[in-house]
Amino acid sequence: MAKRALITGITGQDGSYLAELLLDQGYEVIGVMRRSSTVNIERISHIQDRLILVSGDLMDEVSLINVLRDYRPSEVYNLAAQSFVQASWTQPVLTGESTALGVTRLLDAIRIVDSDIRFYQASSSEMFGRVRSVPQDEDTSFYPRSPYGVAKVYAHWITVNYRESYNLHASSGILFNHESPRRGFEFVTRKVTSGAARIAAGLDTELRLGNLESQRDWGYAADYVRAMWLMLQRDDPDDFVIASGVPHSVRELCEVAFSQVGLNYEDHVVIDAAYIRPAEVDLLVGDASKADRQLNWRCEVDFYALIEMMVAADVKALQR
Repeated sequence: MAKRALITGITGQDGSYLAELLLDQGYEVIGVMRRSSTVNIERISHIQDRLILVSGDLMDEVSLINVLRDYRPSEVYNLAAQSFVQASWTQPVLTGESTALGVTRLLDAIRIVDSDIRFYQASSSEMFGRVRSVPQDEDTSFYPRSPYGVAKVYAHWITVNYRESYNLHASSGILFNHESPRRGFEFVTRKVTSGAARIAAGLDTELRLGNLESQRDWGYAADYVRAMWLMLQRDDPDDFVIASGVPHSVRELCEVAFSQVGLNYEDHVVIDAAYIRPAEVDLLVGDASKADRQLNWRCEVDFYALIEMMVAADVKALQR
């Protein structure tokens, strides 16, 4: 029989790439979606007929128990969250409910229904926040600088707690920033690549951003979901940093993106205080050597190829 995997957050960037990967591996894939009058399935529309889409909500443990009992997956990938860092300051309670307590509800549902289910938790480099050391690895202490980061720290440690308390096969991937043409427009990478494309097309004249000196470790989302799957194929659960290991500034992101359409970013990018975070995270760069050794995982698409891919996709979308 085909292995069966369940994905929360399947309509997001990572969920769509993970669903493609699992389908290619021969899995039956169940996608959990919150009930809504307007559901955006654009990212999975090309594989929708190969998926089983069901209703469930991280806010409601009973719905999670019912889904697990009805479909009996062998693997569960929790990618659902309020994942926009900037919004976590204006919606801190909602962020905590979904991003932190939602993980507890899902872990508890697994404990109740089938403790043999293998579980993946999407942890985040935002947990490191005001970094204690550079680069950051699995032993670096956490110092989150946003409600989102705080919620992810809770989710990370509750995953460890359930692993140790109930002997669950529960692993966390501490993923550094990972992007793609499917990234939402509110994220800085897509904001920059789509902004460059729109300005080149004459639709806009400026792009308003916050701190250009902030540095991130950016990789390609399709590479990173492969690491998620590899973690659940191991005999023993564990936590892994997944990163490219190379930091780049927002300024360099702008330079690369605008140069792809023959423009100088300095002529169009405007610093706007409205986009400065209340508590900034200045330098995130990961050390994924453990993933290299134990998962045989490494980035295949570098920063420059990634940004070129995203700009090209945004230019093509505007031309359509």
